[in-house]
Amino acid sequence: MSSETWNPVTGCDKVSRGCDNCYALRQAKRLKAMGSPRYQKDGDPRTSGPGFGVSCHQDALTKPLGWKSPRRIFVNSMSDLFHPDVPDGFIGSVFSVMARAPQHTFMVLTKRPKRMRDLLTKWVEKGSFRDQQKQWVQPATMPLPNVWIGVSIESDQYCFRADLLRETPAAVRFLSLEPLLSVLPSLDLAGIDWVIAGGESGPKARPMHPDWVRDIRDQCITADIPFFFKQWGEYCPVRVVAEPHRCVLLGHDGTVLPHTFDEDIPADRVMMVREGKSRAGSILDNVVWEERPGWRYRVEIGRDLPSSW
Repeated sequence: MSSETWNPVTGCDKVSRGCDNCYALRQAKRLKAMGSPRYQKDGDPRTSGPGFGVSCHQDALTKPLGWKSPRRIFVNSMSDLFHPDVPDGFIGSVFSVMARAPQHTFMVLTKRPKRMRDLLTKWVEKGSFRDQQKQWVQPATMPLPNVWIGVSIESDQYCFRADLLRETPAAVRFLSLEPLLSVLPSLDLAGIDWVIAGGESGPKARPMHPDWVRDIRDQCITADIPFFFKQWGEYCPVRVVAEPHRCVLLGHDGTVLPHTFDEDIPADRVMMVREGKSRAGSILDNVVWEERPGWRYRVEIGRDLPSSW
């Protein structure tokens, strides 16, 4: 199944630490400078930026209806569907399109789960929802079986978002733990169908400790929840290897990295080194994890590296 993005809404505002280095905000600034008509509304400079004011695009609403073959569609990579400036009726129109395209799987991700929970709960109780023309839409099944609902969690103080997700009617509930900025001791995976984790990329990226993502992986294995390790981000874990007259850094794939140290650096010390998103890759303890609901894909790369990484 191919993947697409669909942006009936653009623009957003920062609400937590995970938004600090928002790629969409940077991209909106570039798109405004290029003259893109969808990115000419500026947002509040304290929480948003040039070209990133919240805008609803009526002409983009029906785009998925033109894709006949099944696709996995990420909804609003350049916004948050449940932003307070997006009217209930426009959200209803988005759900109406998703109901009319059952061949596709739609992924909706938010950092505003309370509004999402309240709105979707009301719609499920009524068995219908209103679109922007104030017409009632009554799908055959609610919650919509082809719509996956998720929340972002970047640090432990935001684990409450998973609690609100559990209270939200959805066919599939998922967590996006990206960028992962701390260990998540309060995370409860009960009622969760899929977990995505990853480090941060971009010019101001913050490193992710390997143990943070290991803990999440182990919880998923114990609970039999599909786990997708998306990326290390800009930084990857390496170990210091003692050699005659020098110490070198050895990457997770066995590559000797171009860094040298004095001989008194302890051998087998684990370090996070900025190698760039592409080079850092997505190998976690010798395994590529690309699981999702209905699909379990793991590839072992065959190197015997220390489990203490």
